[in-house]
Amino acid sequence: MTECWPELDFAAQRPVIESLHAYLQVIGKLPTRSLPWCNHSWHLALRVVPRGFRSYPVFAQNGEAEVMVDCHHSTVGVETSAGFAESFAITGQSVADFHEQLTQLLRHAGVETDISGAPNEVEDAVPFAQDTRCRVWNQQAIAKIHRAFSDTNRVFEQFRTGFVGKSSPSHLFWGSFDLAVTRFSGREAPVHPGGFPNLPDDVTREAYSHEVASAGFWLGGGGVEEAAFYAYGYPSPEGLENAKVGPQAAYWHEQLGEWVLPYARVRGSDDPDAMLMEFLETSYTAVAELAKWDRAALEIPFGAYGKPYDVAHHRAD
Repeated sequence: MTECWPELDFAAQRPVIESLHAYLQVIGKLPTRSLPWCNHSWHLALRVVPRGFRSYPVFAQNGEAEVMVDCHHSTVGVETSAGFAESFAITGQSVADFHEQLTQLLRHAGVETDISGAPNEVEDAVPFAQDTRCRVWNQQAIAKIHRAFSDTNRVFEQFRTGFVGKSSPSHLFWGSFDLAVTRFSGREAPVHPGGFPNLPDDVTREAYSHEVASAGFWLGGGGVEEAAFYAYGYPSPEGLENAKVGPQAAYWHEQLGEWVLPYARVRGSDDPDAMLMEFLETSYTAVAELAKWDRAALEIPFGAYGKPYDVAHHRAD
C-alpha cells in the first residue's frame, strides 16, 4: 500500500504523468458526448475513487455505464447496470491503440457513443486516432500519483462542508488535469476573455459565468515545475496578491495570478491535512473579504474536520 502524501517528482515522473493525462483525455470524451450539459462542465469531470479515477455514469443499452481507471492494477474497465464488467491493461500503448481498445470495449458493453476527437487544453492537440507515439507507464509512479490525488480529495471534501452556498464537487478536470473545488458567491461575473488552447471560449465563459473562489491541485507544469496547490478568485479582487494567505510556504505567483503552495511543503509538514486546510481557508477568506461576499449567508461550521455540525442549533439561529 502506498503511504499517504507520497513523494512526487514532477521531472522524473513527467512521462508517466503525460501518459495518464493523454489516456484520461480519451475517457473524457464519453460524458462530453453522452450526458446533457451540467453547469460549469461538472458532468465532464472525473471523480477520485479508492482505486483510481471514475467517470460519471452515462446512458447505455438498458441502463447506465461508467469507465474507471484502476491505478492499482493498471487497467481501464467499463461496468454497466446490466452486469457487464470487462477491462483491458494499460501498458504504455499509444493513444491511438488506447482509443481503439476503449472504443471496442464500450461497444461491447452496449455504449455506442463516438469518442473520437482530440485532446483539449493542450497545445499539441494530435487527434487520438493519429497519436501513435509509444507512451511511458510505471505502476509505482501511478500508485503514488493516485494516492496524492486521494489525500487531496479527502481534504477538499472536508473543506466543502463549511459552505452552504453553491459549491462544486471535488473533481478532476481531464483537460487541465487538476483536481478542483470551487465556491460561488451567487453573483454574475464579467465575461471571461477565454483563450485556453483547444478549448472553445463559450465553454470557458460558461464555466466562469459567476464569481468564484477556486482551489485545486495539479502535478506540475505551466510555470510551476513541481506538484502544487493553487487558489484564485474570478474576477480576481484587487489586492489579492497582498492578502494574508497561509501557511508561510504559500506564495503569490505573479504570472499565474494565483496563490501557490508546493505539495512537497505540505507533505513534509507534521500535519499535512491541517496545512492544506489552512491554505484553503485563508485563500478563500481573502477572496471573499476583498470581493465583499455575503459570508454570513454562505458559510456554516465545518463538519467532521472542525466542530460537529449542530443541525438543531443552526436551524435555531
